[in-house]
Amino acid sequence: MNVNWEGILPIRGEVIVIEDDPTLQSLLTDILAEIGATTVAFDMADDALTYLLEAHSKCLLVIADHGVPGQVQGTEFIEMIRGRWPHIAAILTSGYLIDPTAVPTETVFMHKPWSLDDMVVAVAGLIQPGFPITKT
Repeated sequence: MNVNWEGILPIRGEVIVIEDDPTLQSLLTDILAEIGATTVAFDMADDALTYLLEAHSKCLLVIADHGVPGQVQGTEFIEMIRGRWPHIAAILTSGYLIDPTAVPTETVFMHKPWSLDDMVVAVAGLIQPGFPITKT
């Protein structure tokens, strides 16, 4: 995969991916690796929350699918981390229509199917605000 973007700064920190679809989880981790991110992937938000409680200082960004299995959905997960770790940026994805007022504040919502380019732009916009990227 070749992302073909210029201006992406070095990514210092981990990106947590919460996606129960193995194909999309793999795609997300591949996209993030291509732009230089270290990822930690989970099928359920419950497991990601446990991980964050143990190693939250490394997390820079969370990309969470809303409809994952477990007790905690993506939207709830983002609200939880915002309350405890406000420095962690967030992208919420879903194949379902979600009421915009239900998306947590300062969270980017991406309806599935999202494009590779749209995901890269969203990630860069959150982790390096003020430093635009350009498509090559």
